[in-house]
Amino acid sequence: MSQLDPYGNQTPNRAPDHWVPDPWLDQPDREPAGEWPTRNGHVDEPYTGSGDLSYSEGEAQTAAYPQVRPRTEEPEPVRPRRPGPGKRRATGRAGRNLPAAIGVGLTLGAVVIASLFVWRPAFLGVIVLALGVAIWEMSRAVRAVGAHPPAVPLTAGGFVMIGMAWYAGEDALLLGFVVTFLATLVWRLADGLSGYGRDISAAILIAVYVPFLGGFAALLAEPENGAIRVIVTLAAVVLSDTGGYAAGVFFGKHPMAPTISPKKSWEGLAGSLVATAVGSAILLYILLDVEPWWGAVFGLALSVASVVGDLAESMLKRDLGIKDMSNLLPGHGGLMDRLDSILFALPTAYLLLAVFT
Repeated sequence: MSQLDPYGNQTPNRAPDHWVPDPWLDQPDREPAGEWPTRNGHVDEPYTGSGDLSYSEGEAQTAAYPQVRPRTEEPEPVRPRRPGPGKRRATGRAGRNLPAAIGVGLTLGAVVIASLFVWRPAFLGVIVLALGVAIWEMSRAVRAVGAHPPAVPLTAGGFVMIGMAWYAGEDALLLGFVVTFLATLVWRLADGLSGYGRDISAAILIAVYVPFLGGFAALLAEPENGAIRVIVTLAAVVLSDTGGYAAGVFFGKHPMAPTISPKKSWEGLAGSLVATAVGSAILLYILLDVEPWWGAVFGLALSVASVVGDLAESMLKRDLGIKDMSNLLPGHGGLMDRLDSILFALPTAYLLLAVFT
């Protein structure tokens, strides 16, 4: 049955022939296909496109079929929010928070110097505390690969190694390492054989890396001029780190070990060698009456040892999938992140000073 429009014209039960279908009929808010525009929104008053209506055909189409145009312009990119005042970190080009790093470094240096010159046994306490924290950081870090070295024999054995080195020399240090190794083997057996080899391997790595190498600090401080020996050793490490940082920031263009430490460059290594050689030649000549040539050799050797120690820890952290050993020291990461260069430099300095002095 057909309908009559308000003007009495017969209209078929379909859309007018002149009606142009909306290309966006598939939108969810569309009217179903086959409908036609209506007057005043009433379905009983279809509009045929003829007659003198109060609105045009375009208006009728818009009323019945609201146009939803697709977005053709690109959305405005979201700009990252900048931190407000006081929230920006003063980081250098090498990625460090320089004010915090300098402040922490000066504080640690002051503690070491005070313990050496005010009361010598206090330096033993500084060594024990620093290496105890480093053992904890290393034991915590290796858990990333599922290793759980026994903390009690490892920490206690580390303290035994340092004490024996302080009071009895290098042979006692080696003996303390053997005792620590055996105690760790026996202690770990109580937890069963599951993962035994993995845990023992991690424990041996930590025992050699931290307390055994760190025990050479006690050996350096043992002679009468031990305080000066420790000072020139630490000064050489600082010169290597500072010279390498400055040269790397201003001149570094050729990565030295991009897969291990991307920020280290050959220019930075050259800066480390030059700064340490010159500075050590001056310091050893003034403080220990060592010829400048031998002082330069001492500086070059300690610079190489420091860089190797830094790269060794960087490689270890990359294997473990971590950035820092901990967040204990602002601007530095963990204490182990500062001891990595020193630990390799200590035995090198001990052997060279035994020859030069």
